[in-house]
Amino acid sequence: MRAIKIGGVVVAVTAGIVLLNPLSIAAQRPSPAKSGQAPKTAWGQPDLEGVWDFSTSTPLQRPPELKDKAELTDQEVAEQLDKAVKQRTRQDTTKTREGDTGTYNRFWTDEPRVSKQTSLIIDPKDGRLPPYTAVAKKWLADSEAARKGVAGDAPTRGGFVEDLGPRGLFVRCLVGFNAGPPINPGAYNQNVQIFQARDHVALLHEMVHNVRVVWLDGRPPVSNRIAQYNGDSRGRWEGDTLVVETINFGKEVYDPSYPGGGMRPNVNGTFKLVERFTRTAADTLVYESTITDPTWYTAPFTVKVPMTKNPLPIYEFACHEANYSMTNIFAGARFAEEEAARQSTK
Repeated sequence: MRAIKIGGVVVAVTAGIVLLNPLSIAAQRPSPAKSGQAPKTAWGQPDLEGVWDFSTSTPLQRPPELKDKAELTDQEVAEQLDKAVKQRTRQDTTKTREGDTGTYNRFWTDEPRVSKQTSLIIDPKDGRLPPYTAVAKKWLADSEAARKGVAGDAPTRGGFVEDLGPRGLFVRCLVGFNAGPPINPGAYNQNVQIFQARDHVALLHEMVHNVRVVWLDGRPPVSNRIAQYNGDSRGRWEGDTLVVETINFGKEVYDPSYPGGGMRPNVNGTFKLVERFTRTAADTLVYESTITDPTWYTAPFTVKVPMTKNPLPIYEFACHEANYSMTNIFAGARFAEEEAARQSTK
């Protein structure tokens, strides 16, 4: 593999083939409606292998104005797609505040994709998150108060070790913000490659190369004294669906509903995740995840994300390579603390 530059953009070349951004070939992907039946492995299980694109423009929660409407009509899908395309185009020029240099332009973000679902949440039936518990409400209020006046990706004042900010692990490129678990659509590099054997399945995420191994051989989970960021996953087949149960998460968990798409505490260690992978056709896979956390939510909720087979290999994700974001974040946070200390002595 070697790198070449095309119009100022570096792309990878393997065996004389240029690997372009998956966005550019979105229109070439086969339509699910024309796909064949889902294939099987040599040992008779549904074949989940391949690279799967889970990008979508469908919101996590159903917009209030849609109320009990679970699906869009074909015309509404077209209208939503047109709206998403226009919004993406505005990324080239839109700035959030005076002096802002803007965000990633549309080259780096995935092509809009709209399904008939009005929300990724399919349970509860209203497409909305269940209410927070009193414990969650208190933690969120305390966190908001502690971070008042602190920039989004800066550490909380005095919290350089214990509190790196709500997106601390993401900003530091230790984990990917769409890899989860659970898998959650978000902006770009929304691909997961599944490797499958008789006794285990491995999920390799394009973003930050996160790998999760799911054992299918009936072995028990590791001791709950050994907590892991990805938790401890065990799988089983229920008909044509791979069901994965994950427990033993660490002190923080990834929750797609958390404000800013960040990490939140695993209070009392009660966060449990159940995922379902169902290959419904040659080029489609349906992913469902159910979060149960009685310390944080008053009820479980389930998210459904349609995935599409991607004919391209996943990218090498070089996060923060050759930029100064982390240096600037920490330098700015230190300056803010020193300035606050100076003001307090006046």
